[in-house]
Amino acid sequence: MTVTRAPAKLNLCLYLGGRRDDGLHELRSLFCPLALSDRIVAVDAEGEADEVVCPGIAGPNLAAVALEALRARGWKRAPVYVEIDKRIPLAAGLGGGSADAAAMLRLARGEVDGLKGIAAGLGADVPSQLEPRFALVGGAGERVERLEDPDEFGLVLIPDERGLQTAEVYAEADRLGIGRSAAELDQLAAELREAAGDGASPLEYPDLLVNDLEQAALSRRPEISEALAALEEVGAVRALVTGSGPTAYGLFADVVRADEAAAALPPRYANAIVTGPQRLV
Repeated sequence: MTVTRAPAKLNLCLYLGGRRDDGLHELRSLFCPLALSDRIVAVDAEGEADEVVCPGIAGPNLAAVALEALRARGWKRAPVYVEIDKRIPLAAGLGGGSADAAAMLRLARGEVDGLKGIAAGLGADVPSQLEPRFALVGGAGERVERLEDPDEFGLVLIPDERGLQTAEVYAEADRLGIGRSAAELDQLAAELREAAGDGASPLEYPDLLVNDLEQAALSRRPEISEALAALEEVGAVRALVTGSGPTAYGLFADVVRADEAAAALPPRYANAIVTGPQRLV
């Protein structure tokens, strides 16, 4: 039996560039794996085929697609039965599906070559989750530059049960004309590397914590602004949308202060999640 965890991915910031020839957008972002994670158990299957089960969650599962990709690449391990205890909210901009897929690929580490290529074929966020670490990410997510783990900070996440589809938000960003030049993206990457590269807490560079997709997410789901305002009201150093949304996050000095802030939120945000950066995988 193999038990692993697939950590959620927080975009501490996200700077958006233009659409590439492959249809994906250039971006620069700080990816931070979180203590919030899915728990995944893999055992030998009783049947002759792999099976992925995620209780309470219907529809396609990227973890199952990852297993299919491993088999297509020649993975010889006996069929596996995988059960995912889903703790990362769905369609929340937290990379839960990508994290689960990357966890499947880790099962074949040392047994299948080219895992990074397989990951890139599954989705833009999957390569960074093969080895979830604090990172400066470029390209469409496939260029991953590891940075030192940041000093302590805490987070309050306010998810939206309705979720948002990533493609929908990027399409809205295109409609709104959001996008930076390649030169500006490279300059911002240099600033992020200098600010965060030595393990500084994001509380030390709040002005760099910007999400260019936030405007598009708010355009599709205006009520996100109310969650952002609520986080600011309870003392968040910075309140932003993470990734393509609709999850709003508030940044605090530590998890204790984040917990106190979550308790002070209006009752409508009883689903708020208190977490922090993941240290070990």
